[in-house]
Amino acid sequence: MKWVYKEENPFEKRRAEGEKIRRKYPDRIPVIVEKAPKSRLRDLDKKKYLVPSDLTVGQFYFLIRKRIHLRPEDALFFFVNNVIPQTMTTMGQLYQVWFIYYLLLLYY
Repeated sequence: MKWVYKEENPFEKRRAEGEKIRRKYPDRIPVIVEKAPKSRLRDLDKKKYLVPSDLTVGQFYFLIRKRIHLRPEDALFFFVNNVIPQTMTTMGQLYQVWFIYYLLLLYY
């Protein structure tokens, strides 16, 4: 999958932005959410989020579902490095595993 954010922002810029955010908000996780190229879901009004590290992936699903006005019968999946994270995983745990990007990148 192609990341528009990664293509538009070189690694050094992403790293600096992620480090700055983590210094200022150590208990928060910077998250970038992008729509997958073939997704038929609505666009999000924003793609950058700053979430509590103890927020679960399931709670984040709920937050995003509300933002795109998704019906209960419609499916929503997040991918982190082509893997669907478990809903009980916290955003902090995901960040620890995938922090090499300095910002947690999710596809929906």
